[in-house]
Amino acid sequence: MFFQAHITRIISLALILFGLSGCSLLSFDRAQEPEVHLLKVQVVKARLTQQDFKLYFEVDNPNEDSLLVRGLKYKITLNDMVLVDDTFSDWFVVDGNSRKTFVVPIRTNLWRYARYIAQLLKKPDEPVHYQLDGKLKTGIVFRHNVRIGTSGDVLPEDLIQRR
Repeated sequence: MFFQAHITRIISLALILFGLSGCSLLSFDRAQEPEVHLLKVQVVKARLTQQDFKLYFEVDNPNEDSLLVRGLKYKITLNDMVLVDDTFSDWFVVDGNSRKTFVVPIRTNLWRYARYIAQLLKKPDEPVHYQLDGKLKTGIVFRHNVRIGTSGDVLPEDLIQRR
């Protein structure tokens, strides 16, 4: 009886060690980080109390395996003033070695910032700094977040439509 329990313990320990060594052979470092790019911003409707935009993103998957995207958490600031801080929760798959474009609808209300935006528009030759920060959520079992960061300057005179 003692011999049988001893053999069972040895076999169990050997199986655990072989299982752990098999896990170490799975190399997760070989997978390259997907790239996310903001392609364009489209104004859908711009009313006094509500503005609708569409952000067009492109996900580039350089790996051979397909990539499951579970959503996007993003924040857009204009001169350190937060315009929108929201999440986009549509799921989609990007095939291996390919790209996929997805559209994020955004609805803002700039009425509370009307005075500040009017001051910015009074100086159309001074650049306004914008920043887009976000996390693209990927994977199911091995969850991973891909950070997105885009910033730059835009001139208000480029945004004002002249008739």
